[in-house]
This record gives sequence, structure tokens and C-alpha cells, in this order.
Amino acid sequence: MRLDDLLFSQGFGTRRQCTGRVQLGQVALEGAVCTDPARDVDPEGLAFSVEGEPWVWQERAYLMLHKPAGYECSHRPGAWPSVYTLLPAPLRRRPGAGKLNGVQAVGRLDQDTTGLLLLSDDGAFIHRMNSPRRHVPKVYEVTLKHPMDEAQCGRLTAGVRLDDEPRPVRAAAAERVAERHLRLTLTEGKYHQVKRMVAAVGNRVEALHRSRIGALELTPDLAPGRWRWLSPQDLAALAPVA
Repeated sequence: MRLDDLLFSQGFGTRRQCTGRVQLGQVALEGAVCTDPARDVDPEGLAFSVEGEPWVWQERAYLMLHKPAGYECSHRPGAWPSVYTLLPAPLRRRPGAGKLNGVQAVGRLDQDTTGLLLLSDDGAFIHRMNSPRRHVPKVYEVTLKHPMDEAQCGRLTAGVRLDDEPRPVRAAAAERVAERHLRLTLTEGKYHQVKRMVAAVGNRVEALHRSRIGALELTPDLAPGRWRWLSPQDLAALAPVA
């Protein structure tokens, strides 16, 4: 792989985009500084540095994004901007990434829902994380219009009827954190599920935030609209379900 293609695949940008931001002359390979963007590099197991920052080449992209409100999880959004515009263009069209054209969201969040969103160009990973057979737990912090009591929480875990569902839909867990703060854990991904379940027990969702997927939590240091690569520890936290 050419060095400039390698940088592009990692989200650093094209050769022109790298100028002034990522100095190709500061990319160290095999202990020496490389100044030739056309140099052929074997990426397998490659560790290099860009502007003094160590980097290990990632064959596949696994990202965590703190989704803010007002963005749609779609490449062709309607009334709201696409969440993909929060990512660098190279990650949206990573070369040599197989059948997927760049990274895709692992499931979707409504435009007014905030919180943890995973993205990847690994189709098998996306399928495993989205599969209803895996029962991947997703934790939501729900701000309610009215106070919720223990009886309503019990109904959410026992199962509520939704208009278009043949069987009751159940939450894996429902915890009253405060009078109007509910922590809800779901293992399914039905349309507007949290809002519809809360409505079914006589309440209303005022704000919705996803704080965790599996054992992976959204960390406080990742501000709304910011993203980062998943670390090996992050991927290990997802391994039991992925």
C-alpha cells in the first residue's frame, strides 16, 4: 500500500489534506523518517508515528461517536444534517474496505436522541452487534415528563403491548434513578422503542440519551459531536456480544 493511501485509510486525509496538518515527512517507518508519499508500505502489523504521535495501522475502522441532538443517522438525511458529517471524509469513504463504502452506523439513534453510537466498516461486526439473537444490552438515560413509580417500572420489565407488535415488549431492566430520570436497558432495537414503551405506561419521554452498549460506556471526556477510534480494551468490552 502506498504511504499516502495508508494515511488516507486511517482518517488522516489525502496527501493534499495532510499538508499542514499531518506532515508526511514526519511519518516514521522502521525507525527512519519517510518523505516519499508514494513509498510502498506493508501495513500488516505496522506501527508508525505522525507528528510524534504513535499509531498502529487499523485494517478495519471501529469508532465511538458521541451523537449530539439534531443529526440523522443516515447518509441521505431529510430535515437534519447527517451524523456522518461529524467524521473526516476519509473515514466516510475508506479505500479497500470491502463491500461497505466507508463506515456505517451500528444501529440508529433518532435525531433528537443523544449518546453512544458505534460505527464501523466491518460488515460482520455490524451484523453481530445488530442481530436480535445476540440480545446486546443497550442502556438509555430517559428524562420523563411525569414522575414514574415502581409499578410502572414493573410493567416495563413485565412487558407492554405496542400497536404493531404481536407479543409484549419487555425491558431487560428499568431503574428509577430520580423522580423523572429512568435508566432503561433494552436488548431489542424496535422503532422508537423507548418512547413507545414509556408512552404505554402512561408517561412521556422528554429527552433520551444512550449511555452504554454491552459493557462499553460513553466516557465523559468525549464531548457531543466528537469521535475516537475504539481501543483494544473497548473492543474487548464488546467481545462477549460481538
